[in-house]
This record gives sequence, C-alpha cells and structure tokens, in this order.
Amino acid sequence: MAIPTWTAPFADSRPMHNTRYSLALDLIDDAAKIAEYEAAHKKIWPEVRDHLLTHGVVSMEIYRLGTRMFMVMEVDTAVYSSEAMSSASLSNPKIVEWERLMWTYQAPTPWTPAGEKWVPMQRIFNLKEQ
Repeated sequence: MAIPTWTAPFADSRPMHNTRYSLALDLIDDAAKIAEYEAAHKKIWPEVRDHLLTHGVVSMEIYRLGTRMFMVMEVDTAVYSSEAMSSASLSNPKIVEWERLMWTYQAPTPWTPAGEKWVPMQRIFNLKEQ
C-alpha cells in the first residue's frame, strides 16, 4: 500500500466522515525543553507524518499556553481506529523512538490516568447549538 500524502484522503470519490478530537497534555516546565519540543514540531519526522496519514489522521494542530498543550485532531472515521493506530505505533521502531523522545519533553496533566499521555477534553460549548 502506498503511503498517502496530505491530500490523499480527499483524492477519491467516497464520502468522508470526519470526527474531531480535542486532547490535552502538559510540557515539562523548562524553557529550553519547550523550545526543543517546538523545534521538533516545525518539521516532524517523515515516518511520523506517514504513520498519522496512513491511520486516517487528516488534520492535526497543536497549540500551547505556558506548559499546557491542546491538540485538535481530525480523523477519517472510515480509516481511523485508535486501537489499530496504537498497536501499529508499538510495532514501528521509528514511532517508538519519536514517542520516547517526545516523552522527555512532555508531562501528564493532573487529570491524566496513569500510563496515558494525550487525554480527551470534554466539549462544554458549541455555538452551532445555541
């Protein structure tokens, strides 16, 4: 199977059903580490990009305020499975290496269950519902 490009999910004629996830994670409170983390995300490793795309991630953005990070991830529900992506991550040496490196910068939020990283946030407002 060919590795998709950023536009590949839109390239065929099948209807795309997307779901958006909002997730939170903290960074270690160290200015140098935060700068390194941001530098690593200016151009992520191609293997990481390809892994995300292959598993149905069609869009991902990360925002930061102090040490708190907020990720918006949009996935194609016809392709994406968090379980399949997690399993594939564990068997891919480059993804394991990337995650190990990222964990040197990251810290769980006070509400993160043990053994987890990015945790889903609860939507509390939607203008379209008003």
